[in-house]
Amino acid sequence: LATLTGAIGVALGPQAAGLFSNDETLQSAIMAASAQSGERVWPMPMWDEYLESIKSEMAEVKNSAGRSSGVSSSAKFLEHFTEGYPWAHLDIASMAWTNNERDATTPRGSTGYGVRLLTDLADIF
Repeated sequence: LATLTGAIGVALGPQAAGLFSNDETLQSAIMAASAQSGERVWPMPMWDEYLESIKSEMAEVKNSAGRSSGVSSSAKFLEHFTEGYPWAHLDIASMAWTNNERDATTPRGSTGYGVRLLTDLADIF
């Protein structure tokens, strides 16, 4: 759970966080927690082709793919360090702050996005 890329806001706007995972069971549990909490997430692609844009001549990987495929390439960068473990990442950059009151539980400013979702995930998983 982090504000990994501003590009997630271009992809999804302020309506949902991006969900990246290499494990269907974990992804399904997060989707269920999202539905239960009302904090929306949307699954994003994790295709192996995104690895091409983070290959480096000087290191195993680089942390920036440039402008192309920024959100998924950034998630593939994180995946590189998981060593085959099930993992998930929520890119909350477009959800962490709002200039307008969204509803009674989300006033203007810092949203606290993810607290309810992770609490519900702990109950589900």
